Amino acid sequence: MTPRRTSLILHQYDFSNFAEKARLMMGFKGLAWRAVEIPPIAPKPKLTPLTGGYRRTPVLQDGADVWCDTKLIARELERRVPQPTFYPPSTSGMADAIAWWAEQQFMRPTALYVSGINADHMPEGLHADRAKLHGLPMPSIEAVRKAAFRNLQLVRPQVKWIADMLSDGRPYLLGDAPCIADFATYHVVWFFRGRHIDCREVLAPYPRLLAWRERMAAIGHGNRIDIDADVALAEARAATPASPRPSEPQEGDPLPRQRARVRASDNARDWIEGEVHFIDADEIALLHENDEVGQVAVHFPRLGYDWRSMS
Repeated sequence: MTPRRTSLILHQYDFSNFAEKARLMMGFKGLAWRAVEIPPIAPKPKLTPLTGGYRRTPVLQDGADVWCDTKLIARELERRVPQPTFYPPSTSGMADAIAWWAEQQFMRPTALYVSGINADHMPEGLHADRAKLHGLPMPSIEAVRKAAFRNLQLVRPQVKWIADMLSDGRPYLLGDAPCIADFATYHVVWFFRGRHIDCREVLAPYPRLLAWRERMAAIGHGNRIDIDADVALAEARAATPASPRPSEPQEGDPLPRQRARVRASDNARDWIEGEVHFIDADEIALLHENDEVGQVAVHFPRLGYDWRSMS
């Protein structure tokens, strides 16, 4: 199948597991897309002008619109390319619950295990950067190593849960086709390949899980073209944010054209401020002004994020 050409740009780095989720989602949708390689740690001088200060990976860009967090990136890709779907009706509700578990409960101990085992082989400054991101003190390398083995005890039973879901021979977690639960779970399993020291032996007792992993990997990344960050900044500068869909604010929400601020709710310190461009039960978008790119619309999911009205 010829990849569907798009103007989408994914700001990512290659060893990011959340970026792998986004890359695989692009492949599933059959898209041609562009990639900007960003630093894995702060500062990120050619990303933050687009995001108002949000610095997590990945970020999806189309002109002067930017989508943060793979939960919302998945919804935006689905809105643009409904088929094949991440959200088949037969898995509704259950798939989102499994995806939330994978990213909120399975990912963290897996990251601490794999990063701890590879403590001496991670990029310089990564441990300090991640501690700062979560509002934690700088850990020693020895503390990181010890955390690896503590977290392995949390990882193993959750790996078995995945294997149990596949124990009846189904090809994907919830049936005959992949859904958002598969993509959210796969990117954590993908992370076991580690960096210098391979951690995939945790998966070895489960051949059906390994077969599912290979089926997911075979989806591929679509047609990726690498570009320089300055190209992405120039495209944002030359564009204006797309007209928003009609907002559907909930009780107590800031209204369009009012000022608000947003941040990730897991101890993140950095608020992103701007004028509300769009808001509904699932998403809030802020208009943000920056000298380098002008006005951009930065889109966030509601779930997993805090907001505060500034009006």
